[in-house]
Amino acid sequence: MSTTTTAATLEVRNPSDDGLVGTVPVDDREAVNRVAAELRLAQDAWAEAGPRQRARWLRRWRDWILAHTDELTDLLQAETGKVRPDALVETTASCEFITYYADHAEDFLADEKVKSSGLLSLPKRLSKTYQPYPLVGLITPWNFPITLFLMDAAPALAAGSAVLAKSSEETPLTCARIIEGWREIGAPPVLAHVAGAGDTGAAVVDAADFVQFTGSTVTGRAVAVRCAEQLKPLSLELGGKDPAIVLEDADLARAVEGVAWGGLFNAGQVCISVERVYVVAAIYDEFVSRLAQRVQALSQGVAPGDDVGAMVTARQVDIADRHVNEAVVAGAKVLAGGTRGAAGNYYAPTVLVDVDHTMACMTEETFGPTIPVMRVADEDEAIRLANDSPYGLSATVWTRDHARGQRVARRLDAGAVNINDVFSNLFAMTLPHSGWKASGIGARLGGAYGLHKYCRVQAVTEPRLPVLARELTWYPYSSRRTAIAGKVLRAAAGRGLRQRLGLNKEHNK
Repeated sequence: MSTTTTAATLEVRNPSDDGLVGTVPVDDREAVNRVAAELRLAQDAWAEAGPRQRARWLRRWRDWILAHTDELTDLLQAETGKVRPDALVETTASCEFITYYADHAEDFLADEKVKSSGLLSLPKRLSKTYQPYPLVGLITPWNFPITLFLMDAAPALAAGSAVLAKSSEETPLTCARIIEGWREIGAPPVLAHVAGAGDTGAAVVDAADFVQFTGSTVTGRAVAVRCAEQLKPLSLELGGKDPAIVLEDADLARAVEGVAWGGLFNAGQVCISVERVYVVAAIYDEFVSRLAQRVQALSQGVAPGDDVGAMVTARQVDIADRHVNEAVVAGAKVLAGGTRGAAGNYYAPTVLVDVDHTMACMTEETFGPTIPVMRVADEDEAIRLANDSPYGLSATVWTRDHARGQRVARRLDAGAVNINDVFSNLFAMTLPHSGWKASGIGARLGGAYGLHKYCRVQAVTEPRLPVLARELTWYPYSSRRTAIAGKVLRAAAGRGLRQRLGLNKEHNK
């Protein structure tokens, strides 16, 4: 593992060579509660400052991150073993999450006027307001310590919440440094980081008013149970086993390049990695031949120019190795890779063929640089097998026929489908990033939704007309008032406003 834990300290080690990167004190429950209390004290003023002032601080923070790109990228590489191009995606492109929510917070948080639903609410002005959860707890994994933090922290801060973040015990350094940047620009003390393993995470869950968890399905279930016991809202992004479907009319060159990158980017440690591929028989042989050639040509390491880096934990290398070895014993063939590195947390970029759903490489989340490819008879079989999974995070479809791609997408049990592309939904901030089935609850992003999820919605009514001494249905009751109220209520409930005004087309025929 890249990190070891003593009673009070985390030792963070470089996955590529096991060198010591740094040490971090562990925050116990008492420390977490103390930090949470401090954040709550600052949150009221943060919420009252309004979205425009909060946006100014967010933009300053973004500028600080961009100004420290080299420092942050070096640190990120050291604690994750990423190649530099993969690391740069986190330290630069992830700032787009900050920009988007800073730019749109004022519009997204504006009070909304709501139309009347019928006679009973017609005399009232109706509106919705958005009030932030005071304290949002973020628990993020080790594969993207910056991206997955900013994806949640930016909208939560823009909404007016204070944020308590716990990054993985495997990779606590870069996230903590970015939060130091928030303090260095002099921003209000509404953002803090705590470090530790499961006990620290449990304390964050208990301390927060809203929990966003990203990680394994097993841990996500435990978080959900804990939140349910406290009637606490949460959002979960969990495991995935994302399928790619390559149809006979696909642009083969693009499909090969997309599947290779989609399966191996960040050493396959991406929640929406291409983890299994279904290729129609008519093009199967040519596809796997090209894919094997592409993968064999990749270089592995963390030197400039290398393509695939190390894996963050030795445990994840073990899982990839087990999936490949079990598949080979069961009859699969390795066309590229299939071996673990002699040193460091490396596993060679791998292509497996002659696989099926009896093999763990096609049914369990690997989260490593392996691409198992299965031959299918046609589109229908590909869809059936793609849906034969407890997971439903995302999928890809490769076809030259736009209408066909859309049709296949609608038949897939996945929260996102990329047609002739991979990962593009992750940076489409106007689209929700959600998992179906065992891949999660709720969603990230999705335009205004990504910010509203960190708010409590308040319904507000007030009379449109000059206020009378009392409403028709108020005390005192009398036979006459009851008769009048009964007629009004029957009209409202039985036929509705449009029918009473003679506006229903069917009724007027």
